[in-house]
Amino acid sequence: MSEFDTGALRYVFPEELLRYFDIVESGIHTDKPTGEDYLEVVFEEKNTLPEGYSKDAYESKGFFDKRVQDFPLRGKAVFLKVRRRRWRHKETGEELTRDFTFLAEGTKFTAELADFLKQRGR
Repeated sequence: MSEFDTGALRYVFPEELLRYFDIVESGIHTDKPTGEDYLEVVFEEKNTLPEGYSKDAYESKGFFDKRVQDFPLRGKAVFLKVRRRRWRHKETGEELTRDFTFLAEGTKFTAELADFLKQRGR
């Protein structure tokens, strides 16, 4: 894998995505069966609790991931690995994830990515 400039990628993706996620890794990979190069960008949800929840009561307890294919860039496939964060209440064990149902249908997300972001709980 060769590294890719993650700073420049901030201009490629929708503002709504970058408001809640950081680009933590990116690189050019080669698909073994086909020999084709593709770009993979890893997004990680920021460790900021949704409004109305106390950081004293909740702790970050890892992620659940989804890999989706995005629109190609310069004829190369683009895959996004999106890591949604989950928090757990320290006393009750209740799990919490951010509610992304506010995403409008007109956003610049692929349908698969928008569906993943809108999912509630697991």
